[in-house]
Amino acid sequence: MSGRSTSLRLKLPLVCVSFQLMTILLFSVFVSYDDHTSPKLWHDQLSRSNRSHLENEFYMRYPSFQDVHTMIFVGFGFLMTFLKRYSYSSVGFNFVIAAFAIQWSVLIQGFLHSFHQGKIHVGIESMINADFCSGAVLISFGAVLGKTSPVQLLIMTLLEVTLFGLNEHLLLNFLGVKDAGGSMTIHTFGAYFGLMVSRILYRPHLEKSREREGSTYHSDVFAMIGTLFLWLFWPSFNSAVTAHGDDQQRTVMNTYFSLAACTMATFATSALVNTEGRLDMVHVQNAALAGGVIVGTSGEMMLTPFGAMIAGVLAGWVSTLGFKFLTPILASKLKIQDTCGVHNLHGMPGVLGGLLGALIAALATPEIYGDG
Repeated sequence: MSGRSTSLRLKLPLVCVSFQLMTILLFSVFVSYDDHTSPKLWHDQLSRSNRSHLENEFYMRYPSFQDVHTMIFVGFGFLMTFLKRYSYSSVGFNFVIAAFAIQWSVLIQGFLHSFHQGKIHVGIESMINADFCSGAVLISFGAVLGKTSPVQLLIMTLLEVTLFGLNEHLLLNFLGVKDAGGSMTIHTFGAYFGLMVSRILYRPHLEKSREREGSTYHSDVFAMIGTLFLWLFWPSFNSAVTAHGDDQQRTVMNTYFSLAACTMATFATSALVNTEGRLDMVHVQNAALAGGVIVGTSGEMMLTPFGAMIAGVLAGWVSTLGFKFLTPILASKLKIQDTCGVHNLHGMPGVLGGLLGALIAALATPEIYGDG
């Protein structure tokens, strides 16, 4: 143990300092304020078009950014504290991973989406998108919690953020996918990337430590804090970068109804699949959130309130049944130890969300959406 501690004492500062210096250098060369943040460019806009300061993108996007930021650092961090041996790791490692991911993702997404005249132009929407990218990394972290050191996690973050940016660019720019809430780009990618890393890191001796993945009464209570933060702010997550107006309001409403219906389905299914009729806190903490995942793609579309409820019920069923029956199969047959069950909360609901989005888009007509 002392040798491992000494190794970490040297490696972690080296990796943190190296990565931070790298991002500072790249920011100094490539990153600048966008036209809503630069004083010269913004005041030029004001003088030319007689606009008001209240029309600045900051006032329209910052409330959503605050909600998403809270989800990333509080919601995801505390959601994983249910593990009695890794509660500190879940919150602490979540903190440092997200802190690095938001910096690296600004660069990667900037080079792919907002790079012109030799600069990456950043504003409030860049910050939201960086948080989205870090969310995908934290989903992957949930699959490998308890199996990795902070050094390994930072290296994973470096690689995953890069691949996330490329995957997102392919889907949004080349395939023309609409995925404001990230069912495909965030949840599905994050879940299956994490499962892949978990499989790569599999070692037979890890089977003997599975008792460490248990929970206690107090750790479950702390995890519910994360669940409630995520549940409350998920409408902001899905709507943060949607178009202003009816699109944004529709996304909030569809997510709101989907989460409510998903929670009801989760409680009912959890009691049904447990022989004693008792609720499983793992189901409540995780599957109740799947309603937000499944409408990530279709939330801004004309899903309708009752359609959002149906989607939420489906997500609750699939996620709860996955925790009960599929997770043990992944561990025993495929040697994939999904510590936090990200396949059930993010993977399968994310895939269903992509399919639902494709269905709703295929049913779109001018009569439904109007001429706008």
